[in-house]
Amino acid sequence: MQYRQFKNMELSLLGFGAMRLPVIDGNDANVDVEQTQRMVDYAMENGINYYDTAWGYHGEHCEEVMGQALRKYPRDQYYFADKFPGYDLANMPKVKEIFETQLKRTGLEFFDFYLLHNVCEMNVEQYLDPKYGIMDYLLEQKKKGRIKHLGFSCHGELPVLKKFLGVYGEEMEFCQLQLNYLDWTFQHGKEKVELLNEYDIPVWVMEPLRGGKLAKLDETQEKQLKALRPEEEIPAWALRFLQTLPEVKVILSGMSNEAQLRANIATLSEDLPLNDSEMKSLMQVAAELADERSVPCTACHYCMDHCPQGLDIPHLIELYNEHVLTTKAGLFGFIAPMAMAAIPPEKQPAACLHCGSCEKVCPQQIKISDVMTDFVKVLGE
Repeated sequence: MQYRQFKNMELSLLGFGAMRLPVIDGNDANVDVEQTQRMVDYAMENGINYYDTAWGYHGEHCEEVMGQALRKYPRDQYYFADKFPGYDLANMPKVKEIFETQLKRTGLEFFDFYLLHNVCEMNVEQYLDPKYGIMDYLLEQKKKGRIKHLGFSCHGELPVLKKFLGVYGEEMEFCQLQLNYLDWTFQHGKEKVELLNEYDIPVWVMEPLRGGKLAKLDETQEKQLKALRPEEEIPAWALRFLQTLPEVKVILSGMSNEAQLRANIATLSEDLPLNDSEMKSLMQVAAELADERSVPCTACHYCMDHCPQGLDIPHLIELYNEHVLTTKAGLFGFIAPMAMAAIPPEKQPAACLHCGSCEKVCPQQIKISDVMTDFVKVLGE
């Protein structure tokens, strides 16, 4: 297993993400405890020392399952990460109650890593609002040793990350991002990492395979990559990309079975970062993936000057592209709906008048009114 240094610790580059544990009869809340235990045992035997869970995973059963699976091992042999569930605004006033419950569920006396979960457009203002006392309470727990290292995860766009860091950047020790070679440009991952570098905040990665989308490419794309590394499996390219980034300390993978676990361990047991030509080829594949069903908006903003409703059309199209690409991969798209929750109804796609004024000045000749109609439809679905 490859390791990355964080402060005085050596963290396994591959982290055990517990969002997609094996389940029984397809019931997400019914975790296959025996298989999970076997996977944790194999992970421990093969050098994984970072384990990540959260309040809402597997119908709020995941914390207990993971705590139980690790209880047989000495506490100094692994690092345990949990999160405050701010993705549900009803939880904002309950930080103390939730934190105490999490310790009880896991059977732990402290968390090595604790995160403010899913900072995004719909909750950033609440996270920053001192009336909830979230940061004050968590910093107090850190002083007491019940939290060793405090960080946050972010699914929000770049302005959200900037806003959050502008207030709490000094308190944050690490940031967990959705990062992979597709989102390096598609979700402005590169700019997010550069911003975190300014604050000297290292990166933890979630969704390295974008929910499995990057585990299989089309025949032409696979041949292109196989020509460069004949022995490398396609999913491994996503991990190699992240291995190449020095800012990345932990790559969290939500592994649903032992085969996935073994494959990921085998990949990250070797230090084989991409060279310049390999990186260029991979970025070409990423561009092709992003173009598959994307609306070719260049964000020139000509349309905005002609919209009687004052819609931020380029931003809405960007969210549309993200949502369509995610749902096309068979995944549940939640980034766009969360961002939409922060947009006033009169500025959302449904407010489009279909007057065509924007389309008359669009250099790309995009049928914007059709895009807005479809966006309303796919969000509803």
